[in-house]
Amino acid sequence: MEDADVALVVIPLLAVLAPLLTRGLGRWVRIPVVVFELMLGIVAGPSLLGWVHPNEFIDRLADLGLAMLFFVAGTEIQTSALRGRTGRNATLGWLVSLVVGVGLGWLIAPGEAAVILGVAMASTALGTLLPILRDARELDTPFGHSVSALGAVGEFGPLIAISVFLGTRSPGAASVVLAVFAVVAGLAIWYGIRGPHGALHTFVNATLHTSGQFAIRVVFLLLAALLALSLALEVDFLLGAFVAGLVWRLLIRDAKHEDQEAVESKVEAIAFGFLVPVFFINTGVSFDLAALLADPRLLVVLVVGFVALFVVRGVPSMLAAPVGASRRERTSIGLMGATGLPIIVAVTAIGVSEGFLTTGLAAALVGAGMLSVLVFPLVAMSLRGGVPVATALADDEV
Repeated sequence: MEDADVALVVIPLLAVLAPLLTRGLGRWVRIPVVVFELMLGIVAGPSLLGWVHPNEFIDRLADLGLAMLFFVAGTEIQTSALRGRTGRNATLGWLVSLVVGVGLGWLIAPGEAAVILGVAMASTALGTLLPILRDARELDTPFGHSVSALGAVGEFGPLIAISVFLGTRSPGAASVVLAVFAVVAGLAIWYGIRGPHGALHTFVNATLHTSGQFAIRVVFLLLAALLALSLALEVDFLLGAFVAGLVWRLLIRDAKHEDQEAVESKVEAIAFGFLVPVFFINTGVSFDLAALLADPRLLVVLVVGFVALFVVRGVPSMLAAPVGASRRERTSIGLMGATGLPIIVAVTAIGVSEGFLTTGLAAALVGAGMLSVLVFPLVAMSLRGGVPVATALADDEV
C-alpha cells in the first residue's frame, strides 16, 4: 500500500481515538482533544512508529482543515467584543506582543527570522479556544468576550503581518495588494450586512434535510472564492478563510434560529469531525521529533519558547480583561491569550520553506505551541472554576 492509502485508514482511526482519550481522562484532567490529535500524530508518524508519512494528498486535506478551522473562527467572532474598551485593549495588547516578540526574536536571530519569531509569539489560537469556551458555556460571558476579542486580534493580526512582511513582495507592494483584498472583502462584508437575504434563508430552510444541502454548498463556495482570491493576490490563504467565515455569519444571521443552529451543527460536523482533525494529526505526523531530540539546545528553546509565549502574549492579553476582573480571572485570560498553535505551524512552515529557520528550530517552536495548548487552557479553566463572572458588558460598550 502507498503512504496515502495507509494514511487514509490510520488518520481516521487516530481521529476516533482522540476524543475517546479526552473523555476517558476527563474525570481527572480536562485536556483539549487537539492535544491528543497532535500526540497521536507524533506517535504514528516517522518520529516513532512510522505508520504514516507526510504525503501530498494528506497535506492538501490538512490545508483545507486549517482553512476550515479559521472559517469556523470567523463565524464565531463576537463582533460586539471587538468594540469599545475590550476591542481597543485587545488590539493594544497584540501590538505590544508583536513589538516585544520581534525584539526578542531579533536577539535570537536577526533579520526575517526575527519577524517569524515575533509573529509566532504574538498569535492566539482562537480556533482551538472557541470549542473550549463553547463546552464550558463561556462564549456569552464577559470572560468569553475578552478571550474571543484576544483570539480574533491574535489570529487576524498575525495573518496580516504574514502577508505584508513574509510574502514574496516588498512590504509596500504587499500593503497595496492587501488593500485590494480588503476592498473586496469589505464589499462582501457590506453585502452580508445590507444585502437582501430572504431568498437565501428560504432556500436554506427548504434544503436543510434534503440532498440539496444548499447552506453547506454556499459555505464551500464562499470559502473557495475567498481562498482563491487570497491565492491569486498572494495573500495568506487563512486570511481569506477567516473573512469567509465572517461573511457567512452575516449572511445567515437573520435566518430562523433553529435553521442557524442546524447549519452551524452541519458546518461543525464537517470541520471538527473530518477536516480539522486531519490538520492537527498531520501536524503531529510532520513534527520533526528526531531533530528536536538530537540537539539538547533545541529542548531549551522549546522550554524558553513556552515561557516566552506567556510573557510576550499572555501578559499583554490581560489588558483585555473585563472591568472589575479579579487577579485569577486576569491570569486566566492571559493564559488563554498565550495559547497558540495554528499560526505558529503556518509561520514556521514559511520560515523553513524560505530557509530562515531550520527544521529543528521550527520543531522547537511548534513544540512550544503544542505545550501551550496542553497547559495554558487547562490551567486557565481550572483558575476560572468557581470565579464569579466579572462585570457585565455595559462598560465595554463605552
